[in-house]
Amino acid sequence: MIPILLIVVLLLAGILAAVAGRWSTAAPRWIALAGIVGGLALTLPLWADRASAAGRPWIADFDAAWVPQFGIHFHLAVDGLSLLLLTLTFFLGIVSVLCSWTEIREKVGFFHFNLCWVLAGIASVFTALDLFLFYFAWELMLIPMYFLIVIWGHERRVYAGTKFFLFTQCSGLLMLVAILALYFAHHQATGVYTFEYSELLGTPLAPSAQLWIMLGFFIAFAVKLPVVPVHTWLPDAHTEAPTAGSVILAGLLLKTGGYGLLRFVVPLFPRAAHEFTPVALVLAVAGIVYGAVMAFSQTDLKRLVAYTSVSHLGFVLLGIFSWNPLALQGAIVTMICHGLSTGALFVLVGGLQERIHTRDLNQMGGLWTAAPRMGACALFFSLASLGLPGLGDFVGEFLVLLGSYRVNVAITVVASLGILASTFYALRMMQRAFLGPNTNSWRLPDLNPREGVIMAVMVIGLLWLGFYPQPVINTFAPVIDHFDSLPALAARR
Repeated sequence: MIPILLIVVLLLAGILAAVAGRWSTAAPRWIALAGIVGGLALTLPLWADRASAAGRPWIADFDAAWVPQFGIHFHLAVDGLSLLLLTLTFFLGIVSVLCSWTEIREKVGFFHFNLCWVLAGIASVFTALDLFLFYFAWELMLIPMYFLIVIWGHERRVYAGTKFFLFTQCSGLLMLVAILALYFAHHQATGVYTFEYSELLGTPLAPSAQLWIMLGFFIAFAVKLPVVPVHTWLPDAHTEAPTAGSVILAGLLLKTGGYGLLRFVVPLFPRAAHEFTPVALVLAVAGIVYGAVMAFSQTDLKRLVAYTSVSHLGFVLLGIFSWNPLALQGAIVTMICHGLSTGALFVLVGGLQERIHTRDLNQMGGLWTAAPRMGACALFFSLASLGLPGLGDFVGEFLVLLGSYRVNVAITVVASLGILASTFYALRMMQRAFLGPNTNSWRLPDLNPREGVIMAVMVIGLLWLGFYPQPVINTFAPVIDHFDSLPALAARR
């Protein structure tokens, strides 16, 4: 029952927070925090059960008939990959509540309702094994996130929220068409109507049909990842969202795109995905270089951090379509570390904006002298972002490059230029915002204990992943082992 309890706890916490918001501004915060902490606590038995689940495809599995006449099941399951992403979901959910503790002062109950429900949608995406249920969860993420941007965002929040909604909704509808096409193709081949993931694996499809259905899934996940050129919603959404919204967007929603590629695109359509590899590799390196160059050119600090996500998550696409274990390990480690490092940068940017009421780098400078602890944290996470050895981001990107080198040397060389460019934008951010003389005579409070705890935990996480990532790699090793057989399967199909 744990997979469904993870979602129910978040849904109930959101409802209670909304109700409590009618008479208190403090109660919704504590209710949401308690619900998310409770969800995180529920993952602990799953971690404990990993050893006993060896040899089984799932650590925990909940399956109940939902609409049996159409082959729809309420099927949730957790393996090593989804367990890591669920843990990241609840951890960043706690961070989102804490970083918005004083930022959100209006409609506090409704804010935490949407926060809990978007987390519930994300948790459902990471556990759903019925494709109809997966699509339902995919759409469940959309509406609460839209409200978080449009109601509590900044100056151009309506434009950014509408753009986010249109991109994700249209791509989601395209995925729905692809799901239905696979559903009817499976019935035509077997006589059985089903949305069940395990039964749809290996569905016989004509090469052209497999390619077109795969593209329907790929485009939906590419929009969320985001992949150039369908990334244009992301800088606006990140920039205009409240701090908690930016943390969830960067740390979690973007990961649903990478998860979808790993869980659905490659296993369901190995031959089409293998044939699509050259295009995917070009899109990956285009995003890596383009995101880094665009980040360097920004004067809005939050927009700068937003473009770094386009660059870093290009490594995820590169790793997945390199078709070897090293690159896949790097892709998953990059997803986790990006959630920590970029999430921390958004927390810092939100804290700065709350204190000095600007994100313009041209109006900053000398902030280190006014807030040295904040400056030190910004330096640490900037170094993590540029891939400093000893930190988690370096491990992920190094493994991706090591794996992609075995596939295409030219692609790997171009991707390496993205890492070089990340050095420039990270150092430029530090120089313009925190270093130099304090010409504006900034006087602002440094990190408070609540913010300090957030930063400390994220620092420890990135150091641990940088120096000892093997336990994390071992957790998702069964997923990697399954991928080893896919190139041969693609050749046969």
